[in-house]
Amino acid sequence: MDLRLRRRLFAAGLVLAAASAFFLRVEKRMVDFTVNYQAGDRISRGETLYRTQDEHYQFKYSPYCAVIYLPLSFLPLPAAKGLWFVLMAAAMAAIVLLTRRLLGPRSEGFFWASAVWPAVVLAKFFVRELDLGQINAVVAAILLGMAVLLAQDEARRSPVKAALAGFLWGTAVAMKPYAAIFLPYFFVKRKWNVLWPGLLVLAVSFFAPAAFFGFPGNLTVHLEWIESLSKSTPALLSSQDNVSILAFLVKKALDLGLARLVYGGAVLVLGWAVFLFVRRGRTRQGSLFAEAALLLMLIPLVSPLGWDYTFLAAFPAVALVFAHFRSFPPVVRVLLAVNFAVIGLSLYDVLGREAYAAFMNASVLTVNFLVLAAALFALRFSGKA
Repeated sequence: MDLRLRRRLFAAGLVLAAASAFFLRVEKRMVDFTVNYQAGDRISRGETLYRTQDEHYQFKYSPYCAVIYLPLSFLPLPAAKGLWFVLMAAAMAAIVLLTRRLLGPRSEGFFWASAVWPAVVLAKFFVRELDLGQINAVVAAILLGMAVLLAQDEARRSPVKAALAGFLWGTAVAMKPYAAIFLPYFFVKRKWNVLWPGLLVLAVSFFAPAAFFGFPGNLTVHLEWIESLSKSTPALLSSQDNVSILAFLVKKALDLGLARLVYGGAVLVLGWAVFLFVRRGRTRQGSLFAEAALLLMLIPLVSPLGWDYTFLAAFPAVALVFAHFRSFPPVVRVLLAVNFAVIGLSLYDVLGREAYAAFMNASVLTVNFLVLAAALFALRFSGKA
């Protein structure tokens, strides 16, 4: 079958599956989107965003995120859900397309490795994202767009593309602070022409809610956001769906203070390892893709509230490993195949309630993606990525 036809059939299948999912199930759910939709309505009225009486369904994003959802709050909830679903689906398609673009010539003739197999392995996270009506796919797509612009700037110096990359990064951080994981990377790579547009966007996003709360009220609502996070985070560290390294330590029954100390050390070690990863590729053309893939995959591991579905951002990392799969020794290929199988088959409907809860509480996914990170390091230090 012609490659172009396969791509079209694959895209058509995804569109059909997404539409079916929405009308059969997702339309009635999207609980996280409903919370954000309500926040958009509240900010339009200048009302408090962070309310303890909302209990589990408290708004946890920045005040600026409420501004993003504000236009949707003017639509009836079902229509707003439909529009947001389309945006999520488009972001997921963008993740696949941008990954293939960053992968470069290796994506040609490697359609299964760069698109299909990563989608199969990570399908549960994409489905969960759609089911909740989350924003992570949109943020991941924005960060991959940033990576494409950075790659183009490295290939042919372009102040405009560097500035646009900074704009996208700042937008992503304003939407989800975990995108700040790229900040140290910019310092290491001396991307000053990317930093200043990003910081400018962050400054604008900080003051944007002042249009609804006034300047004193804007400071108050940001402090309420920080207070809300500080109060709600500790209780969520033991949640079965939290896959962060900190949650892993808490689930291993470590004292919270000790867990935080060990977590801080682990983050420092990871930071040093990423620094060496970047240095190793400084003379390698096209090294940016592996670096962006690694940082995106580390987001749910490093973020204290790293929910399992955030691993959808690992799509580029999975695609990169599949693209180089045959270059690994046979024993490592078996280990990686098992690792991918565990990730893809760790489904509630397959394991059942008790087994799935035990699987998640054991933080197996955290270990799975640390193994994947090790595979990326092997590719980088062997000169293949």
